[in-house]
Amino acid sequence: MQRTFLLAGALAGLIGVGFGAFGAHGLRGRLSPDMLAVFETGVRYQMYHALALLAVAALADRIPGRLVHAAGWLFVAGIVLFSGSLYLLAVTGVTILGAITPIGGVAFLAGWACLVLATL
Repeated sequence: MQRTFLLAGALAGLIGVGFGAFGAHGLRGRLSPDMLAVFETGVRYQMYHALALLAVAALADRIPGRLVHAAGWLFVAGIVLFSGSLYLLAVTGVTILGAITPIGGVAFLAGWACLVLATL
């Protein structure tokens, strides 16, 4: 499992840097400032949680129980749902996608809560 979260974190970081560059250089001037800010929020949270996945990989074999693994999967789900919905919202303008974003936010919160509980 440690390797799985290391791979997930590394891929999320790679994609986050690529999307950040794409947003800064490819989307500037094509999106409104508000939609560009939405896209950048997706990138920022993806990068935060890419780092969190690397921490989960480091902790996966050191802290017993399932909570660390649950945190990792919740971070993955949060990246897909939160950041992914923001990317799609910004690029397509389909506002209903904004309804998915809070589900990803809850996944992020639940992941952090699992890490808190795992340390207790």
